[in-house]
Amino acid sequence: MGRQLALACGIAASVLYIAMNIFIPLQWDGYSSAAQTVSELSAIGAPTRPLWVTWGLVYNLLILVFAWGVWASAPGNQRLRIAGGLMFVSGINGLLWPPMHLRGTEFTLTDTLHIAFTVVALVLMFLEIGFGAAALDRRFRLYSIATLVIFVVCGALPFAEVSEVAANQPTPWLGVLERINIAAFMVWLIVFAVVLLRAPARVARQGRAQ
Repeated sequence: MGRQLALACGIAASVLYIAMNIFIPLQWDGYSSAAQTVSELSAIGAPTRPLWVTWGLVYNLLILVFAWGVWASAPGNQRLRIAGGLMFVSGINGLLWPPMHLRGTEFTLTDTLHIAFTVVALVLMFLEIGFGAAALDRRFRLYSIATLVIFVVCGALPFAEVSEVAANQPTPWLGVLERINIAAFMVWLIVFAVVLLRAPARVARQGRAQ
């Protein structure tokens, strides 16, 4: 039962993060979800920072519990355990993530660290999907590959516009591309959790076959 509740935390975390991206921007007059990044919602001086930080803490705590659920789901399935370990590191990374400044503000150390933590988060997401896919069956593996393709296509362009954000220049599609990646990963987490909840025996057999 504890494992099942922990896995359900992964679904709850994903739903929460999607809700955060829908409702928190509504609290900031003039914010554009299409043109602005998610990180700007928690930027230093942003009106939505307190709200985002509060719910972001809840999200990362749910991810840490989910990570334990993944780890506990299949004794002997080493790849699945690695995926769980990576998710735990991801949760810690999220809790420690330094904020950026608002657009047009002088670039400082916290902005540099924010970018570094973002890179770490993306690498962790890639590895989580990769090990999660390798731990399960072919159908889930193909779905995971499709998710990674979305990451590659929609993930490279936002990094090319980091300098425009710092210089307070227009970034008309930056928010759209970033949110496509976020949605793809959140849906992947939900599917991953559901698979682990519904088929623990199959997961264990997959682990023994590795």
